[in-house]
Amino acid sequence: MKNLLLTLLIPFVSLSVSAADIEAGKAKSGLCAACHGADGISFAPMYPNLKGQKAAYLEKQLRAFKDGSRQDPTMAPMAAPLSDEDIVNISAYFESLK
Repeated sequence: MKNLLLTLLIPFVSLSVSAADIEAGKAKSGLCAACHGADGISFAPMYPNLKGQKAAYLEKQLRAFKDGSRQDPTMAPMAAPLSDEDIVNISAYFESLK
């Protein structure tokens, strides 16, 4: 049963991973560098490091800032113009930084 479940889930996991464009995420992440650092390592303790964060976590947070379910006066306007594709790509980019 466990093997059957894994067989059914693998195509969906592969689809979400391959759907991200890391280079497009890198190109869109320029504004992030002001607070979170050019390499995803923040220069100030008040800003979290993004380098190596799980993409799913970053996607969840960006969507929450965008829809207003997570409030932050700095992040809300940063997330507002991002498309779903942008969010996936930016999140994948930061996850790819090791």
